[in-house]
Amino acid sequence: MNFFEDFKLFSSYDDAMLKALFEEQQKHLNDFFKCIDLQKAEAFFQRCLQCRGLLIFSGIGKSGIIAEKIAMTLISTGTKALYLPPYNFLHGDIGVVSQEDLVIFMSKSGETEELLALVPFIKKRGAQLMSLISNPHSRLAKVVDFSLNLPVEKELCPFDLAPTTSTTVQLIFGDALAIALMKAKGFALDQYALAHPAGTLGKKMTVRVEDLMKRGEDIPLCRAGDRLVDMLVELSNKRAGCLLVVDEDDTLLGIFTDGDLRRALQMKGSQVLEEKMDALMTATPISATKEILAWEAVKIMQKDPKKWILVLPILEKKKVVGLLRMHDVIQEGIV
Repeated sequence: MNFFEDFKLFSSYDDAMLKALFEEQQKHLNDFFKCIDLQKAEAFFQRCLQCRGLLIFSGIGKSGIIAEKIAMTLISTGTKALYLPPYNFLHGDIGVVSQEDLVIFMSKSGETEELLALVPFIKKRGAQLMSLISNPHSRLAKVVDFSLNLPVEKELCPFDLAPTTSTTVQLIFGDALAIALMKAKGFALDQYALAHPAGTLGKKMTVRVEDLMKRGEDIPLCRAGDRLVDMLVELSNKRAGCLLVVDEDDTLLGIFTDGDLRRALQMKGSQVLEEKMDALMTATPISATKEILAWEAVKIMQKDPKKWILVLPILEKKKVVGLLRMHDVIQEGIV
């Protein structure tokens, strides 16, 4: 057997293995959704919603990593939350816990000694204590104020040891909890923007069309009666990829793009240069207002999957006040 035959056999085996694992994990997750106690899950959510202080998460190992991720998601979606490793609690950080807080331990087994050791100290602080576990008969389930079982039939690991399915269901529940709290608290888009001032998320929530659009003398304008040949300099110099056809009050009548020019030349040849803009333009083009977010303008430009547009006239009371180019949106890092 040569190298290529070996590679083909290996690839086939690898694909079959992944397919089988996908199917197995899907079965495990279906079992989770089928077996979770929705009434207790709702009660868990309500306790979190009614908490007047912090939701403080803690866990060891992989559960600790998931606990930290859930806390970060909660923070970014409008819920006051914190992640503290168990050893930090015992070395001074327990001082942050108050009677208004709710401490949530995450553990598959419910037998994590580091978490069990914390229970009496947290109760002395007067905070509520809850757990997310996958063993309803564990010691941790018996000593907390409220425990929710996240049912796990079996780990995806063939030895049923490496945390795989158990961490997946923890993450599923944590994400659902965060979004449920977000919706219940009426966390709005502008609040989300304030929580994400940097990066792509922040730009999507804060950068508006008026921040990026061409305006004033940079807008390529022409009149309906202008000849194409006379407007080629305007089309080229403004480097916007189009001409906006307006009347004497700057009311938008139509648009003529670089693509329209190429198609017109292919169909009619050089004589098209003598035609007037109102005969060549696309009447009533898609437009937007300057107040909307730039990423909302992108969705308008991409509304028709068969014909994306790269320039968008910006209007105010039907009059042209700007022109947004897809190029400028991309350069800003929004898409």
